[in-house]
Amino acid sequence: MRLTLKAIVAAAPALAALFAPAAADPIEDFYRGKQVKFIISSATGGDYDQWSRMIARFLGKHIPGNPIIVPQNMPGAGQITATNHLFNTAAQDGTVIGMIGRNLPNDALMKKEGVRFDPLKFNWLGSPELTNRVCAVVDTAPVKKAEDLFQNEVLVGGAGSGTALSTTPVLLQRLLGMKFKLIEGYGNSQAVLLAIERGEVQGICQTYSSLRSSRPEWFSSGKLKVLFNTERHPLEGLNAPSVFDFVKNEDQRKVLSLYTSSVELGRPIVAPPNVPKERVEALRKAVADTLKDPELLEESKKAGMEMTYVSGPEIATLIADLMSTSPEIVEKMKELTK
Repeated sequence: MRLTLKAIVAAAPALAALFAPAAADPIEDFYRGKQVKFIISSATGGDYDQWSRMIARFLGKHIPGNPIIVPQNMPGAGQITATNHLFNTAAQDGTVIGMIGRNLPNDALMKKEGVRFDPLKFNWLGSPELTNRVCAVVDTAPVKKAEDLFQNEVLVGGAGSGTALSTTPVLLQRLLGMKFKLIEGYGNSQAVLLAIERGEVQGICQTYSSLRSSRPEWFSSGKLKVLFNTERHPLEGLNAPSVFDFVKNEDQRKVLSLYTSSVELGRPIVAPPNVPKERVEALRKAVADTLKDPELLEESKKAGMEMTYVSGPEIATLIADLMSTSPEIVEKMKELTK
């Protein structure tokens, strides 16, 4: 049967589609052969550094185009230096991401000196961990239980203004009258733990999971005792109260609630503002897939690092809620954490 010219013309688009090469993936094309910087907002050796470097080792294979992930530590000013860089200086094309401190949105809310970023404009990609913050002391400290903090002073190590290691004891001393004496000058949590070993300080306020993974033998031997956790309800199995048990009025409760809200952010991974939406979505998916990677899960388990994935959109919702806090409560917490 002979085909008419009209039939051939009509069939041409279908034939062209049949023999055309597969459509290019613009995300894959963009990332292929590139490097992606992973900014770490703390010094080497700390818990943020451990999480960031572990994720960086697996992230590249889950981003289309399989770029090389290059970790880069950028400590300073209680993690503000790196966060300012990500917001103002870093490339806004999806080739730079980073893990920032969970307290940084609070710093922005309180208009802390040096903050030059708006949490609402960051692209939140996800978090690998959701934990609880505790204050703990060694067995030689003059404080054996939380109630003792209203009678006896305990020396705790800090890692700089804006870090939870420093802000937590300062806030609790001023808000509730707990007798924490902060010794500054330690760069990160690992340095504080070494200071405890040397007898320079007697305690630390940090996430429970990080403490447990860094010094598991201290818990099993009884060398380290958790006095309380900072969230509303006591941690199961610790035989220690919530710090909310020592709240005396509603204003104290509101300030504490604002402060502890940062724990819900986990260890947030962000991309700068203005990254194209399709690349943000690709990076969010890559973070999610990385945190389900069997090899990474096995590695985190061996390191005692408990994985709890929080999605980018979930973090963005929490940030929106946080940034709508009433000015009165913000001002009160600002005064208490100076």
